[in-house]
Amino acid sequence: MSEFGKVAVLFGGTSAERAVSLNSGSRVLAALQGQGIDAHAFDPASQPLDELKGYDRAFIALHGRHGEDGTIQGALEVMHTPYTGSGVLASALAMDKFRTKLMWQAAGLAIPSYVLLNADTDFAAVEARLGLPMFVKPAREGSSIGVTKVKNSGELKAAYEEAARHDPLVIAEKAITGGEYTVGIIGGQALPIIKIEPATEWYDYEAKYNRDDTRYLCPCGLPEKQEEMIRQEALAAFRILGGRGWGRVDFLMDNAGNHYFLEVNTAPGMTDHSLVPMAARVAGMAYPALVRRVLELATHD
Repeated sequence: MSEFGKVAVLFGGTSAERAVSLNSGSRVLAALQGQGIDAHAFDPASQPLDELKGYDRAFIALHGRHGEDGTIQGALEVMHTPYTGSGVLASALAMDKFRTKLMWQAAGLAIPSYVLLNADTDFAAVEARLGLPMFVKPAREGSSIGVTKVKNSGELKAAYEEAARHDPLVIAEKAITGGEYTVGIIGGQALPIIKIEPATEWYDYEAKYNRDDTRYLCPCGLPEKQEEMIRQEALAAFRILGGRGWGRVDFLMDNAGNHYFLEVNTAPGMTDHSLVPMAARVAGMAYPALVRRVLELATHD
């Protein structure tokens, strides 16, 4: 349809999440083409970015580094090409879990207790401070890549070394064990909350993408008033980082019913296991309509 012009669907890329991005992007491309939109596949891993100059807008289905961290957004800004999702600063902030935490702390939002780690860290002191179990994660990766759940004393150093293979910036975070949830956001509206119940010990890469026994509950089971309050707080958490267009805010609950914001995803997955399409479906929006709405929201700074 001519209202969008020629659309590039950016997927693949060079990050550790390439396989997931290929899955997301191929589904987005098919959904756009199925609605008569002049959409074309574009893989930055094999196509020079200056070839994007012939496109009228871009749908970013890249995950991880160079796709979700502000870099591709910056290139599109230089070309004055409208693109889906958040701008340069919000994308970079959301990709960096440490700086996301700093922003949320400053705004008074509840987050899990955490410590930054490096090779000289007193690991025993961190274990004593945060308690076990805890999660250790690279600050600037997604899809649970490089993440370890530390359950036993003395295991923190090895978990740090695993995370540091992916990113020199590493976080240790207190495990909050009352449930994992997510809030999809489209155009300033928070979608119904999804509760995630992995069959594995925690929601790791396998549970996210390769297993069929992860349970997704929507309605999520929270009392209606509490859900609405958290949805509004999730919108605020998204806006604090400068988020726009669409995204996803993940949070955890403790066993006393308190919630803690975890991270923001500014280019959420669009696979058959993905959470935003699932929540949109519950809200009455089919996958093709969701993809079209995200594309409608494309803009640039």
